[in-house]
Amino acid sequence: MEERMVKITKRQESSDDCFVCGIKNPIGFGSQFYETEEGELICLAESKFDYQSYPGRLHGGIAATLLDETMGRAILINNPNAWGVTVDMELKYKKPVPLDCTLRVIGRIDEDRRIFTASGEVLLEDGTVAVTAKARYMKMAIDKISEGGESGGDILFMAELDREVDSISREGPLKVIYK
Repeated sequence: MEERMVKITKRQESSDDCFVCGIKNPIGFGSQFYETEEGELICLAESKFDYQSYPGRLHGGIAATLLDETMGRAILINNPNAWGVTVDMELKYKKPVPLDCTLRVIGRIDEDRRIFTASGEVLLEDGTVAVTAKARYMKMAIDKISEGGESGGDILFMAELDREVDSISREGPLKVIYK
């Protein structure tokens, strides 16, 4: 499979406590999300021992969680004050996902309406598609999701990183180019 690099146009904001993006969640992924020039969202996630199912394999529910978060967040690319709240999701598990590797989770919006549709996949380090998903989400204002009606700024913020991603492989062996 030929490697194809895509340019990162923006890094999305994170939160404190989210299981997937929360930078202060001790059992979470602490993942970062990157918008690409192709209008897709790429999440980099480490498959850790803590998320094991069968020996040496990532639990399928964790793969579903990563896809759900990535596809639901993809709406932010063109709707910066909206969030996706899951209505339903269909997954196909094609290959086992090993532990102790970096996963690329890709999400895209297929139809942008009040109830929007998205699709995505989990790619292994060698570019193999391990899990695919399609889902429907209800578009909701970020400030309506937080308890107590906090502003969106209280939910998401731009975390400090040591290095920013400039380009990332879209398929094929995992490669990340930093600025």
